Amino acid sequence: MYRDFFFCFVYRAVGCGARSRDLKPWMLALLVLLILIVVVVTIGLLAHSLDSGQKMEYYHGTFKISNLQISHSIQNNTYQLKDLREISENLVDDIFIDSALKKHYIKNQVIRLTPYEDGVKADVIMVFQFSSVEQRAVRQKKIHNILNQKIRNTRALSINASSLQVNAMSSSAGKLTVQACCGKRIAPLIINRIMSGDIAAKGAWPWQASLQRNNIHQCGATLISNTWLVTAAHCFKNSANSRQWTVSFGTTINPPLMKRNVRRIIVHERYHSPAREYDIAVVQFSPRVAFSNDIRRVCLPDASASFQPNSTVYITGFGALYYGGESQNELREARLKLISDNVCKQPHVYGSDIKFGMFCAGYLEGIYDACRGDSGGPLVVKDLKDTWYLIGIVSWGDNCGQKNKPGVYTKVTYYRKWIASKTGL
Repeated sequence: MYRDFFFCFVYRAVGCGARSRDLKPWMLALLVLLILIVVVVTIGLLAHSLDSGQKMEYYHGTFKISNLQISHSIQNNTYQLKDLREISENLVDDIFIDSALKKHYIKNQVIRLTPYEDGVKADVIMVFQFSSVEQRAVRQKKIHNILNQKIRNTRALSINASSLQVNAMSSSAGKLTVQACCGKRIAPLIINRIMSGDIAAKGAWPWQASLQRNNIHQCGATLISNTWLVTAAHCFKNSANSRQWTVSFGTTINPPLMKRNVRRIIVHERYHSPAREYDIAVVQFSPRVAFSNDIRRVCLPDASASFQPNSTVYITGFGALYYGGESQNELREARLKLISDNVCKQPHVYGSDIKFGMFCAGYLEGIYDACRGDSGGPLVVKDLKDTWYLIGIVSWGDNCGQKNKPGVYTKVTYYRKWIASKTGL
């Protein structure tokens, strides 16, 4: 547009019309120079305006909501926290839509609700779009002041204003946190056992998947990217034909939250049934999934990472509630302890059956354990920042919950380079 306008204007000025004959050369040169300056300044201002208007800024806010009675019932707690998340997001929306920053405010997302004492701590990411050249520290203070003023007078929730904190985030960190960060979950930890145990809360384990052959659940699996799963090799000992397999996500198999077709199955080259070594496989599916609160990838540990015996870990799955039982429609969860190799290799436990790339988790007294149908599923641990890592894959064990026979898991760190070589992750 500007190029055509400039061309026609100059063309007429320097040779087409009769009036151009009356203009002296220096006047023509000055006129052309002025036109160039005007056009360049106009284009520059427009470009700056468009560029500035495209800048998204992310801010991390935290505040404590007091005087809440959180039910110890899993089901009630789930609904209560879900409602609390929605109320908190609506509150932040209302605050900024009715503020001096209403033209800049885009949205907010509560990424975590953490129970504490008689209330809940909320972590919220707020997204704004600014076109001014004002320093971020100044905008951060404005955002804090608006929140601080409004939450003191809100009746929707009892918020401790002194607990409010607002910090600017980098664009990359903000996007990752809101869209697709690994190892993060919304639901709180209130769980006991998997075998004969508790039903998982909605969104509690967003990386859990169900692998199904001919639409029948066979194994668990763990989401490690938007197209890749990791699972156990023995899940495919009867068939590794990808056309027979599908994968579903969510806390129920039927109905599934989402379902995908399996595109490729890669079983470790050195796995040979009935041997238990190299019990790992990766599965590629399509189309890719969009990450949300209910579907999210877990983090993979570094190959050099180590985890101490007696550390608390967690398993999930759709497996049977007792030895010889059938798989369950609803996802269940359990809290276990890592067992040292020295203990697990004792003769009355598993002795020499524990090979390289394996470890034990559970309790020697039994009861809490994985079972049939849990194979391939995740064993995870969280760090001090509440980020979850996949450290084990449900592999094998004698019966389910039997004394001195805890579950045996494929060690993810041992196969970390193999996973990277197949998936690029």
